[in-house]
Amino acid sequence: MFESKFLGLVITGFFETIYMTLAASLLAYMIGLPLGVFLSVSRPEGISPRPLLNKICGAVVNLLRSVPFVILLVAAIPLTRLITGTSVGSSATIVPLVIASFPIVARSVEASASSVRHGVIEAAQSMGATNMQIITKVILPEAVPSLITGAASSLITVLGFSAMAGVCGGGGLGSIVINYGYYRGETGIMYVLIVVLVLLVQIIQEAGARLSVRSDRNSKSSN
Repeated sequence: MFESKFLGLVITGFFETIYMTLAASLLAYMIGLPLGVFLSVSRPEGISPRPLLNKICGAVVNLLRSVPFVILLVAAIPLTRLITGTSVGSSATIVPLVIASFPIVARSVEASASSVRHGVIEAAQSMGATNMQIITKVILPEAVPSLITGAASSLITVLGFSAMAGVCGGGGLGSIVINYGYYRGETGIMYVLIVVLVLLVQIIQEAGARLSVRSDRNSKSSN
């Protein structure tokens, strides 16, 4: 049975997980958003073709996406120590989380940006808009509903990674599941944390879906 003595532990783990997920997602988007836009516009059929750079960036993204997170978590320990001074705890876990998640964000953004109708882009080009104007005033605004859906999926992915990080002392709910649910056999706390994680995923999915639908309606009404 779940005992009250674990309540404080669960609350602390919950906020550590939220902290890791949001901080890592924010940093991942700071890298992945411009990278994803570049991958979209630099394609041979994009508005600013850069085939060689596109292939290089795409290869790096694909390489990082293909590495399992647990392996990446261990491989990034030297870099994590260099940046944070430690390899354990919630703050240290943000480093491998960002490395693992920004390629996912980049591909999601690339897909969203590439889904914008060519007719809209061609209309902007015919009016003399620069590439940067097309990106900021056409591609990104038109892709907002898809970007929101992608952001929700990315948050869920980062949340899952943060739970996996508990295997290597990453902190948060995942660490509690490993230390108490697995090593100490406290099945009650393990089941409670599973429910908490499932609820977090459902909240993120629902919020993302609602925001995406609202954004799509606003975009159609403005057109």
